[in-house]
Amino acid sequence: MTADGLWSRLLDFVSPRRCAVCGGRLAPTEHGLCSACLLRLPRTATWLTPSDNEVARLFWGRLPVCRAAAFFYFERRSEAARAIYEMKYHGRPDTGYDLGRLAAAEMDAAGFFSGIDVVVPVPLARRRLRQRGYNQSEYIARGVASAAGLPVETRAVRRTVFTQSQTRLSHRERADNVEGAFSPADTNRLHGRHVLMVDDVVTTGATLAACGAALAGVPGVRLSVMALGFAK
Repeated sequence: MTADGLWSRLLDFVSPRRCAVCGGRLAPTEHGLCSACLLRLPRTATWLTPSDNEVARLFWGRLPVCRAAAFFYFERRSEAARAIYEMKYHGRPDTGYDLGRLAAAEMDAAGFFSGIDVVVPVPLARRRLRQRGYNQSEYIARGVASAAGLPVETRAVRRTVFTQSQTRLSHRERADNVEGAFSPADTNRLHGRHVLMVDDVVTTGATLAACGAALAGVPGVRLSVMALGFAK
């Protein structure tokens, strides 16, 4: 066993890592979710038909998206939703990283990341970032990038408007809530590149579409989207 492996086992003994869904103790080889909860995740399999699926169709006529996918179906108060709640509201950004890696590993096997050049997480407004202490989408993006062997760019787009939560808004209200909420920032490194935008949950596509609109004017850019959860 390597020194790193021994150190990890010692840390697990002192402060056991817990599954973000069932709360059970994770084995040394498990990350984020235990094997049983990972197996039960209601996968969308949208990455198998990335240009024409229920996630991709959210953006038709709104944003030119090359491909789109979400890892699992998200339903409020469901077993799978607990992982999102842990990540966003209970100080577990590490869950975002782990789930990003798990999702990317499965999607990469189907070639989802072929041709992607860079990963861009959907940014939080400064006020929200101060409240939460971290951007969960950035942790997801870094997990995805780690598994897919891609760089992460966090300075290309910024959120300029602090908006209310999208959770209880109608489809129309969601779109209005984020309209003009993003603006391009340091986009020089995105010129001519295929950008994968990453968020935690996609419902109507309003947030990702608004973020993508801020990047659509970058010369030669192509856009794709990925989320952990898809709320139908």
